[in-house]
Amino acid sequence: MSKTIRELTEDLLAAPSACAEVKETAQNYLDAIGGENEAAAAKTFVAELEEDIMPIDGLIAFAESDMGAKVFGEEGAKNILIHAKEIKSNGAKYCDCPACAACEALLEKKDEILK
Repeated sequence: MSKTIRELTEDLLAAPSACAEVKETAQNYLDAIGGENEAAAAKTFVAELEEDIMPIDGLIAFAESDMGAKVFGEEGAKNILIHAKEIKSNGAKYCDCPACAACEALLEKKDEILK
């Protein structure tokens, strides 16, 4: 059974890898559901999802960079690079961390969010 938009949004809010901006827009969207500001909050939420999701090629480039090594540590960056290349070879378009996975699932429901 697929998750609801609310459940996916709650997954995004719980994801340690989600940035503050996407968490803020996610919470604003949840708070606005059923109210007069729902449409505007939905539009802002979808725009933030589209901005924040990490394309797999971006993740690979970051993991290969000096900044990636600083953020993840050298061994962590190597492991992320191996993983990212593996999931790309299996057809992944985006990073599969909890935040990006929630963003991807929510963007698949974009039309429903923007209703």
